[in-house]
Amino acid sequence: MVQPNNLKNCSNAIVKILENHGVTHVFGVPGAKIDSLFIALKHSKIKLVLCRHEQNAAFMAAAFGRVTGKIGVCVATSGPGVTNLVTGLATATSEGDAVLAIGGEVPVDERLKKTHQSLDATTLMKPATKFSAEVMTPYQLGEVFGNAIRAAESGRPGAVFVSLPKDVGLADYPGDSNASWGKAVDAGAGSQSSVFQAATVLNAAKRPIAVLGMQSSTGDTAEALVAFLKKTGIPYVSTFQGAGAWVENKGGSTYGGRIGLFRNQPADKLLDQADVVLTIGYDAIEYDPSIWNTATNRPILCVDAIAANQDNTFLPTAELIGDIGASLSALAEQVHTKIDPAYLATAQSTFAELQSTIAEGDKMDGFPVQPLRLIRELQKQMTSDTHVTLDVGSNYIWTNRYCAADHARQVLVSNGQQTLGVALPWAIALSLLYPGQRILSSSGDGGFLFTATELETAVRVGAKFVHVIWDSHSYDMVSFQEVAHYGESAGVKLGDYDPVTFAESFGCKGYRITSADQLPSAFEEAFKSDVPVIIHVPVDYSLNERLMRDVHQSYLN
Repeated sequence: MVQPNNLKNCSNAIVKILENHGVTHVFGVPGAKIDSLFIALKHSKIKLVLCRHEQNAAFMAAAFGRVTGKIGVCVATSGPGVTNLVTGLATATSEGDAVLAIGGEVPVDERLKKTHQSLDATTLMKPATKFSAEVMTPYQLGEVFGNAIRAAESGRPGAVFVSLPKDVGLADYPGDSNASWGKAVDAGAGSQSSVFQAATVLNAAKRPIAVLGMQSSTGDTAEALVAFLKKTGIPYVSTFQGAGAWVENKGGSTYGGRIGLFRNQPADKLLDQADVVLTIGYDAIEYDPSIWNTATNRPILCVDAIAANQDNTFLPTAELIGDIGASLSALAEQVHTKIDPAYLATAQSTFAELQSTIAEGDKMDGFPVQPLRLIRELQKQMTSDTHVTLDVGSNYIWTNRYCAADHARQVLVSNGQQTLGVALPWAIALSLLYPGQRILSSSGDGGFLFTATELETAVRVGAKFVHVIWDSHSYDMVSFQEVAHYGESAGVKLGDYDPVTFAESFGCKGYRITSADQLPSAFEEAFKSDVPVIIHVPVDYSLNERLMRDVHQSYLN
């Protein structure tokens, strides 16, 4: 006998809690232990996006979390469904993306048995998340989900995991699903004493610099960040995920470029000269302080949502812990800098030097295409309504260094776990979040095949984006670093495949680039398409070793 959807059960209560919290999409793969939640979603205003792999569902949820600051939601069944979420959730936690993952589980009375797909999922998930718990009784449902949502969205955001046994999902919920479960609590600025202490240090500095981390680039922080840098005039540099050139373009202070991975950029040189470092929304996972903080005797000031992990090379003098925007506004009122004019001139010339390197791409007409030439073409596509997702690989280094963003969180990148395969699922998610806007994604030929089966998902849900494959037939980011360290490489050569035919088999469009001058027209046509587009670009990475060389870089000489 077919059982009707029980509107009073816990699965429907979960959906109601998510609806009340403003969730619009849920990404997942079904299974027997979580099917009641899928049935509940079918009768909800929330759009269920059926994915080809649970890891990609977590990636898509993370894109929602990063851009909106509210939870993205993914769902998987028990056993291997849950284990497939781990990489996506670990990535989200490292990158500061709010994600709620819900995993099915065997009934409670079978939890200690060796039965089909039984797994201690909550213990498995603890290292990858901020919060991991199982709903053991229907009465606990609101409490567990409310605390999970708060954990995901508060402080430095991250992933959380809730395990839902099959029988609990089917049981009646005795509580109120319309209660304020997961309601956010507003945070204020850092303490007055910390503000005063930080302002005193900055007012005495001659060569202060701000290091902008991943939590500086959120939309709700942008206005206060621009106002603070404009008022104080403190030059700034940015990690790969931090707020970039757009801050200066909106009236902020002098931008020195990006820092990350290798300590050899013009921005690193500027950072070395600073007598005070002010980090804003920075996490050590973005760029290890043991690499960049060579002058350990200079004061470090932190503005962040959570206290810093103390480190021998990162021991803050003052910390403003609270809402980042509010702390910056409070600090701006007390800072009256007297910056050395020579240092300001150095900061201005630093970004000019970087732009000079970028401009070299216009003179590169060879084939396979040189990375800087491809970046110049990518930059031309980045209008104010273009969202960009980057996969990890050599393309990730080139693009993060030399491709500027126009607004907060315009470019998404995995700079914590450096996870391969994120770009395409992120592009699908952003297309759903911003229908009608331009989505541009980028990966190497290796990373593309990690998640390329989601092209079927993209076509099915009506996603539109342009994905560029930087093809080197290798895991090139590994290769050139192996050569630098050992004089040879190993385990990096990949076989050939036809991305265009592959894309077309899913109902997408594909373009083969056989000369650099084809790129402008290919992009122009691609953004007119009603289906996802793959642009296959053979890339010449022979100059990659220079990415690890000195600060003053040229790729023409």
